[in-house]
Amino acid sequence: MSKIPLDLNTVKNCITNSGLKDVGSASIREINRLVLNIEKETKIKYIRMEFGIPGLEPPQIEIEAEIAALNRKVGSVYPPFDGLPGLKKEISRFIKSFLNIEVDQYHCFPTVGSMQGGYMAMMMTARRDENRSKMLFIDPGFPAHKQQAKALGLDYEHFDVYNFRGDKLREKVEPYFQKGDIAAVIYSNPNNPSWICFTDKELQIIGELCTKYDVIAVEDLAYFGMDFRQDYSKPGEAPFIPSIANFTDNYILMISGSKSFSLAGQRISMTAISNNLFNSKSKTLIPYFETDQFGNAYIFGAMYAMCSGVTHSVQCGLQAILKATNNGEYDFCVPIREYATRAKVMKKLFTENGFKLVYDFDEDQPLADGFYFTVAFPGFSGNELVGELIYYGISAISLSITGSEKIEGIRACVSMTGSDRFDDLEIRLRKFQEDHQNGERIID
Repeated sequence: MSKIPLDLNTVKNCITNSGLKDVGSASIREINRLVLNIEKETKIKYIRMEFGIPGLEPPQIEIEAEIAALNRKVGSVYPPFDGLPGLKKEISRFIKSFLNIEVDQYHCFPTVGSMQGGYMAMMMTARRDENRSKMLFIDPGFPAHKQQAKALGLDYEHFDVYNFRGDKLREKVEPYFQKGDIAAVIYSNPNNPSWICFTDKELQIIGELCTKYDVIAVEDLAYFGMDFRQDYSKPGEAPFIPSIANFTDNYILMISGSKSFSLAGQRISMTAISNNLFNSKSKTLIPYFETDQFGNAYIFGAMYAMCSGVTHSVQCGLQAILKATNNGEYDFCVPIREYATRAKVMKKLFTENGFKLVYDFDEDQPLADGFYFTVAFPGFSGNELVGELIYYGISAISLSITGSEKIEGIRACVSMTGSDRFDDLEIRLRKFQEDHQNGERIID
């Protein structure tokens, strides 16, 4: 085990060279780049918790399907930019199999990750009604979504949902909708970064309000099926994964391939637009997309303007894995349950060494073990804690950059910390606790 804390001068020089004024308020990518540089200089491997990327290999079914597609020379042919017909069919089947929701296959298409899916969803919902162009983010949330809104020139509102669970959610959300300028409400479920999961009651509240005030729900299902308190692995069988689609026709679903199928590097996700919304019309769309039909504007206006489609072979790969999953030949939940196993151990290591969980309950239920959890250490803000842990070979992000009001906390991602690193993590956390029992700081 290398000396912990790390050499102070080396780490400080890396921070100075990074140009970061405050490590704790840095973005995910900025922390990622800083840690890579420190690892290069110190030759010490960090416990990497800042970046939400899969720590598992892609399914072999997907790999073989991509190889076969490339051997068929699809690399020289543009794919249908709204999705291969077979892929659109399997996306529709997948949504029926695991959400029990009917969406026409024509209204389903792949995007270059949910990043592109989210960007298009905001672009489209903000141009559907000339009086509605503002986003409402239910926080804490994925910081990049707000960056996308800024890039599109869109105003937004946001609030931390922790104190507004259950029936309180209606009282919090409705005043925003009543103003008449909210185009879409955006949230992830399970939530990044807190890992809270909305209950059916809460989704019903949001759905009813979306219908009442004609607001679009943009549901980010990046961690599809990863609330492991329930077994969502059986296609076509209850329990089905909770979704806003059960409670309103005003929805856009984004289902990432990055986490549930470990395809982050292949940049593919799925978007599904409700049949009602897809076929709806608005003259406000015409100046931007030359059509008043929402779905056609989405595909032939927004999507076609941004790219010529997801890589051909990747579409073939996703089609194969979805078909196997829909047919019950592949259980996508088996490998990703590893994240729950890691989270259970890592939470224990943190709490045994002086840390406290920040987001800890879904109403009256303890949070699930999953891809993320949140912790705090007495006497530190989240920003300070991120900056201090850097010297102990542990990287994370502050909750302050996610819209959370719990600024004492940090987000820990479990994906890159396998069981072979648990001993390292325990030693570093124990040393951190020893060095900070009386409020001392490594950083001046």
